[in-house]
Amino acid sequence: MKSFLTILFSLFLTDSINSQTATYNALLNTHVDGKENVNYKMLKIDESKLTEYIRYLENTAPQKNWSKNKSKAFWINAYNAYTLKTILDKYPLKSITNIKEKGKDAWNIPFANVGGEMYTLNHIEHKILRKNFNDPRIHVGVNCASVSCPQLGGFAFTEDNIDEKLEDLMKIFINDSNRNKITQKKIQLSKIFDWYKDDFTKNGSLIDYLNKYSTIKINKKAKIRFLEYDWNLNGK
Repeated sequence: MKSFLTILFSLFLTDSINSQTATYNALLNTHVDGKENVNYKMLKIDESKLTEYIRYLENTAPQKNWSKNKSKAFWINAYNAYTLKTILDKYPLKSITNIKEKGKDAWNIPFANVGGEMYTLNHIEHKILRKNFNDPRIHVGVNCASVSCPQLGGFAFTEDNIDEKLEDLMKIFINDSNRNKITQKKIQLSKIFDWYKDDFTKNGSLIDYLNKYSTIKINKKAKIRFLEYDWNLNGK
C-alpha cells in the first residue's frame, strides 16, 4: 500500500508540475518578445497567472528522486518567476537596483517561498544552482531583469528542454554584440564573465569557453576587457 501511495503521489505531483509549468510557459511566451524585452505593463495586467505559478512554487518542494535536469529547471524557473514578481510588486520602476527593503537589495530580501521555505534570490542562484549543478550556463538561465543581463527566454524550462535551451541562450548571449563585442584579437565582454570567471574556466581558459559558442574564432592571446553593466529595466 505504501508503495502504491508513493507512486500515486508522484504521478499527482508530476501532473501538477506539468500543468503549472505550461501556465508559466504561456505567460512568458505572451509577454517576452524576441528581443529580450519584457512587456511589464501587460504582464502586470496578466499578473494573476504569475500569482498562480507562485502559489504552486509555495506548495512544491523538489523531490530527492528528481533528475538533475528536472531540479535545475525547477529552480531556474523559480528564480525568474520571483524576479518578475519583485519587479511587478514595485512597478513602474527604472531598475531592479532601486528595490530596497530594510537595507537589503532585491537579491538579499528573503521573499521567495519555495515549498514553504523562504529564500533570497542570491541563495537560489549561489547556494542551490551554482553549488549543486556546476553548470556555467546557469548564468544565461537566470535573469536579473536588466538590459545587460542575458535575455529572458519566452519559455519555461523543463526537464526535457533545459539542455537545448541553455545551449541556445548561451550562444545567443555570447554572439550578441550589445552584450559582448568580439573580434579575433580583442574582446569586450559582459561583466558576467568577470564576476563568475571561475565558473567558466574549470575546464580551460575563458577564451576556450567562448570559442565553444562564438561565431568568430578568438585568438588565445586576444586582449580582454569588460563592459559596464546596464542595470536599467529590460522592459519595453
